[in-house]
Amino acid sequence: MNIIEDINRLRKEKNAVILAHYYTNPEIQDIADFLGDSLALSQYAQQTRAKMIVFAGVYFMAETAKILNSEKTVLIPDPASGCSLADSCKAEDFVRFKQQYSDYKVVTYINCSAAIKTMSDIVCTSSNAVKIVESFPKNEKIIFAPDKNLGNYINNLTARNMLLWDGSCHVHDALKAETVIKLKAQNPEAKLIAHPECQQVILQFADFIGSTTHLLNYTQKSEAKTFIVATETGILHQMQALSPHKKFIIAESEDFCECNDCKYMKLNTLEKIKDCLLYGKNEVNLDPDTIEKAKKPIIKMLELS
Repeated sequence: MNIIEDINRLRKEKNAVILAHYYTNPEIQDIADFLGDSLALSQYAQQTRAKMIVFAGVYFMAETAKILNSEKTVLIPDPASGCSLADSCKAEDFVRFKQQYSDYKVVTYINCSAAIKTMSDIVCTSSNAVKIVESFPKNEKIIFAPDKNLGNYINNLTARNMLLWDGSCHVHDALKAETVIKLKAQNPEAKLIAHPECQQVILQFADFIGSTTHLLNYTQKSEAKTFIVATETGILHQMQALSPHKKFIIAESEDFCECNDCKYMKLNTLEKIKDCLLYGKNEVNLDPDTIEKAKKPIIKMLELS
């Protein structure tokens, strides 16, 4: 309790808010001023009046908060909390790729670096990706980056033929069809719910596909009592809290572990949050030109959302 008391005192003294993603550890979710998925966190970051933002998530999320709040101090508990999906799309590689298709519009999933956002026409999240893509004319040529699985899912839903960057999330891409088939056989009454970052072979077995928030909402509204969850383990904390009478089974990524953890999200700890607040450690800084260029496609997304 002492560390939580310290965090509460420090955030009041520093006029700070703690934003946390659903994939962080339960104790961090419980102390966050605001908890959400990428879209909700972006919207909250844009609206907060706090002078300091401590972003318990991964680095591209903290970058997004800084882009939307250039005048505020943005801190991240652990600067090593990267993202395998964002790392799969390096700026220098994407520049060359984009040059080959100069007549294409660029839609980028928010899970990318600030540098990639500067090369985008609009950003999307898994919550609004279909809406964003359908805001373009049917005959528009589109590059979708960096998640090929989400891009493929959108192509199937919208009958588009977007050109997909070959990137993926290590958490969702590691899930195997054999795993969900086995879990479905063991729990025939369960609903399989999946994030669209999963491979198509997983999605074809799903009873419901949606963003982290949409998955959470579905489990609350559904009459089903058991759910097989094909996404990161952290969301189970909120699912169980909001539906304590229901059973949630994670689709594990490894035979030896009943989990599907993002190793980067799990780098966030209460101790590191306290150090951020106490010492102003791990400030996220971006040059003004990057902020200006990256902000435009994010604002365009938020206006459409």
